[in-house]
Amino acid sequence: MTGSVPGRRCQPRLGAGRGVRGRRDARRSRYPACSGAGGGAAMKLKNVFLAYFLVSIAGLLYALVQLGQPCDCLPPLRAAAEQLRQKDLRISQLQAELRRPPPAPAQPPEPEALPTIYVVTPTYARLVQKAELVRLSQTLSLVPRLHWLLVEDAESPTPLVSGLLAASGLLFTHLVVLTPKAQRLREGEPGWVHPRGVEQRNKALDWLRGRGGAVGGEKDPPPPGTQGVVYFADDDNTYSRELFEEMRWTRGVSVWPVGLVGGLRFEGPQVRDGRVVGFHTAWEPNRPFPVDMAGFAVALPLLLAKPNAQFDSTAPRGHLESSLLSHLVDPKDLEPRAANCTSVAYTDREAQDEARGAAAAAGPGLRPSN
Repeated sequence: MTGSVPGRRCQPRLGAGRGVRGRRDARRSRYPACSGAGGGAAMKLKNVFLAYFLVSIAGLLYALVQLGQPCDCLPPLRAAAEQLRQKDLRISQLQAELRRPPPAPAQPPEPEALPTIYVVTPTYARLVQKAELVRLSQTLSLVPRLHWLLVEDAESPTPLVSGLLAASGLLFTHLVVLTPKAQRLREGEPGWVHPRGVEQRNKALDWLRGRGGAVGGEKDPPPPGTQGVVYFADDDNTYSRELFEEMRWTRGVSVWPVGLVGGLRFEGPQVRDGRVVGFHTAWEPNRPFPVDMAGFAVALPLLLAKPNAQFDSTAPRGHLESSLLSHLVDPKDLEPRAANCTSVAYTDREAQDEARGAAAAAGPGLRPSN
């Protein structure tokens, strides 16, 4: 029986004979020729390779066609190239700055080129006079180009004040004038009843205008054309050094806030768009110039151009400053300093005490703030 492989059709070889050919045919008859599933798989594999070849050819042809098409990637490439160029340029600039020697520090102006600040200080004999004058003189010694006009309320110069001025190291002028008896405070009388220091401040203005009267120090007034500023600084108050540089370049009348005055933590001008439009104050806000004595400075040329401008000893309480400033400037023309009047550079202890006393005497009206 001839064996067969399942799934195959096997046919015996015909014509098997004897001899060599017969034996060869007999051997062949043992291995029948087959056809079936094996031949079908080979055909399928050929078909797959053919399909893959055709797809590859199509892809290659598409790529060759695309090589001749214009590319839309140039704008991003150009932008990236420009960014790299800008970075390289910035790196070159930074390297050049590093190689550049540092600039020389700005030199402050020579003291001789600065306008002189004339500080007018009335003083009178009392227990703490020397202590307060020493404190003030040491503050003033920090300010370049300053001339101290110290005016005693006395009949003649006292050794205490003369010795203190000589030891201060400051450029000074010593003046003396006695307050009339009718304007002097009586024993136990509050300080706000009569304004103190009126005659002494006017004496300093007279000296600046060339009317003499100095008893010590620099006796000659400033020559005509001198650029400077006049500031009225009481001897019992506290001043910031920066305040003097704020006032130095005053063209007319400059102003700034004052701390601890008039029953308030501070009072001073209200500024809008760089101009004074009002005043923050609790004591008679309708005064022509509701400012404290040390809340303003006056350009020296302006004072010399107004020879009749001085303090009025008969002015109502709180109007002493207005009695001088009304002769010099309009309120709208005041020059705000200290960061548009937002920085307090001065405190007036005596004015605060006087405001508390006046409020207590007035009853339920004005009250100092806490």
